[in-house]
Amino acid sequence: MLVCNLLQYADVIWANNQLKNKIMEAVLVIAIIFGTVLGIVYLFISARNKERLSLIEKGADASIFYSPNKTSIPIWKIILVNLALLLTAIGIGIFFAGIMDYQLNIDRSIAYPGSIFTMAGIGLLVGFNISKSLK
Repeated sequence: MLVCNLLQYADVIWANNQLKNKIMEAVLVIAIIFGTVLGIVYLFISARNKERLSLIEKGADASIFYSPNKTSIPIWKIILVNLALLLTAIGIGIFFAGIMDYQLNIDRSIAYPGSIFTMAGIGLLVGFNISKSLK
């Protein structure tokens, strides 16, 4: 009886350690991702600042960073067009996946993600082309 209780206690400790290890892995992954994003943003901002400072020291004009023929298209129009086309394409992708699932007997795990991602990509491509022609 004592051996059985000791084995059960050891099993509980082992399961508890496994749970702690999984939590620590999740926290570590999140910290690595967060640190990577912050590092990239820091390098981007510091490199841009150093480049501008070196131009100012040389006496060059810093207006080369700004486009002279900047169009005045509001950003909300571009976001709205792309979002509308993306959501419409996802809806069409779900519709096509339903047809493939019920009529063509294609496996659901293939039909739904494949058609949704394909149609979403087509929608974003069309949105990009429409956004280029906005005035």
